[in-house]
Amino acid sequence: EEQKEDNSSTECSELGIMDLKFTSSRKYISISVPSKSQTMSPHIKSADDVVVLGMNLSKFNKPTQFFICVSGVFMFYLIYGYLQELIFSVEGFKPFGWYLTLVQFGFYSIFGLIELQLIQDKRRRIPGKTYMIIAFLTVGTMGLSNTSLGYLNYPTQVIFKCCKLIPVMIGGVFIQGKRYNIADVSAALCMSLGLIWFTLADSTVAPNFNLTGVVLISLALCADAVIGNVQEKAMKLHNGSNSEMVLYSYSIGFVYILFGLTCTSGLSPAVTFCSKHPVQTYGYAFLFSLTGYFGISFVLALIKIFGALLAVTVTTGRKAMTIVLSFLFFAKPFTFQYVWSGLLVVLGIFLNVYSKNMDKIKLPSLHGLWKKSVEERKTRTLSQTV
Repeated sequence: EEQKEDNSSTECSELGIMDLKFTSSRKYISISVPSKSQTMSPHIKSADDVVVLGMNLSKFNKPTQFFICVSGVFMFYLIYGYLQELIFSVEGFKPFGWYLTLVQFGFYSIFGLIELQLIQDKRRRIPGKTYMIIAFLTVGTMGLSNTSLGYLNYPTQVIFKCCKLIPVMIGGVFIQGKRYNIADVSAALCMSLGLIWFTLADSTVAPNFNLTGVVLISLALCADAVIGNVQEKAMKLHNGSNSEMVLYSYSIGFVYILFGLTCTSGLSPAVTFCSKHPVQTYGYAFLFSLTGYFGISFVLALIKIFGALLAVTVTTGRKAMTIVLSFLFFAKPFTFQYVWSGLLVVLGIFLNVYSKNMDKIKLPSLHGLWKKSVEERKTRTLSQTV
C-alpha cells in the first residue's frame, strides 16, 4: 500500500510538473483574432496618424503640432494671398474668377492624386455622398470668393471672410451639437469686431463697395462657415486622411464648375484671354494653387487635431496679417485704426487658445482680485495700527 501511495504521489507530481510546464508554456502562446476594421485594411494603424506633406505630426506633442500647423498656415497662405491679389491686378482678368477657381481645383486634384500615391493606405474611407456635399460647399466658398474680387478690393473681401467665426460656432452647435464657453464666444466677438473695424479704416482708401460683390462674399461666408464643421465631422467619423479629403472634394468640385461654365458659355472667353497672357494667368495660378494646396493640408491637420473653431481662429489671424501685407505691397494708405483693430484680433486669438487650455493657464477672476485687494487693505490697516 505504501508503495502504491508512493507511485500515485510520483504520478501526481509528474502530472503536476507536466501541467506546470504546460501552463507555463501557455503563457507564451497568444492567438489574436483581427477585428473587422483590421481585416478591411492592413494599414489601419497608419490612418490614425496625421501626415502633412510626408511629415507625421503624430510623433510630436500637442504644442509642437500646433506650432507646425500654424507656421505652415501662415507661411503658405500669406504667399497665396499675395498671388491671388496679383492675378486679379492683371488688366481684364476680373470677370474670370470662376475660371481661376476651375484651374485651381484642377491643380488641387492633381496634387491630391500625387500625394495619395505616396501614402500606404489609398482606400477611400469617407462616403461619396458626403464628398458631393463637401465639394459643393468648397465650390461655393472658393468660387464665390474668387469671383467677388471682380467687384470688391482685396482687403474688403478678406475682411468679410474673416467674419465667419460666429457662423462657424453656430454651425458647430447645429451640425455637431457642440457647446462653447464664454471664452470662445468672447474670442469670436473680439475678432469679428476687430475685423469689422478694418472695414471702417478701409473707408480712408475709398473701397469699391458693390452690392453684387457683397452678396457673393456673403454667400461664400455662409458656405465657409458650414464646410469646416462638415469636414471635421466626416474626418473624425470615418478617420479619413487629408490627401483623400483634398483629392475627392476638389476633383468633384472641378466637375461641378466645368459643368457650370459650359452651360453658361463662360469657358471660351476665359480660355481665350488666358492664352494671351499665359505667364500672368496660368503661371501665377500654378504657384497660387501650389501654396494654397500646402496651406489647406495644414488647415485640415488643424481641423483634425484641434477642431474647426481653433482652425478658423488661426486662419482668421492669418487673414489679418494678409491685409497688413496687402497694404504694404500694393501701396495703400495706413492709419493707426488698423493697429487697434489688429490688437482686438490678437485678443480674440488669445481668448480662443485660453479656452482650449483652461486647465494649464489660470487667470485670476474678478472675485479673486477683489478678495486679494480687500486682504491687502486689511493688512495695511493692521500694520498702521500696530
